[in-house]
Amino acid sequence: MAILRGNPGEIIKIWHGGIAIHGGLIGGFIAGVIVCKVKNLNPFQIGDIVAPSIILAQGIGRWGNFMNHEAHGGPVSRAFLEQLHLPNFIIENMYINGQYYHPTFLYESIWDVAGFIILVNIRKHLKLGETFFLYLTWYSIGRFFIEGLRTDSLMLTSNIRVAQLVSILLILISISLIVYRRIKYNPPLYSKVGALPWPTKKVK
Repeated sequence: MAILRGNPGEIIKIWHGGIAIHGGLIGGFIAGVIVCKVKNLNPFQIGDIVAPSIILAQGIGRWGNFMNHEAHGGPVSRAFLEQLHLPNFIIENMYINGQYYHPTFLYESIWDVAGFIILVNIRKHLKLGETFFLYLTWYSIGRFFIEGLRTDSLMLTSNIRVAQLVSILLILISISLIVYRRIKYNPPLYSKVGALPWPTKKVK
């Protein structure tokens, strides 16, 4: 954080690496809204369509952390990992610099894949826009708890992790929007909206 305060220009230099999933989500959301506006697409329908794929991709992408020996949790014993009935190749790869660590990548990967299965199966029963908001809620709940196990968290203060704070905000915003849109607009079911052609009237 001190580096960013002294060099605010680093914030936009994404080619320097370090961009996290929350940054990617925010950037993707902004770009998606702009495209929907330009192309006269329904952003809530687009969000519902892509949400299951996004969380599945996140679950697959976490295995990159496994391969790179990064974003792991705190130290644990080999016996602890064996009690989880993990494949030996995972246990061996979590042995880093003479110490075994929590495979937090695996916890989040399983959580994300479970979220994908849930979203795909309940999407047709949800109202327009709610699949995307539930994706944000589901992912953020898992990320909040798993982040507490990690050793590489970006800290806002000595006790507050940035990812956990963002997760709480996303949960509150997503649930609030679901309730607000149901009361204010009572949007149609996702399954009733249909596919292309996209609606051209203003989206509520």
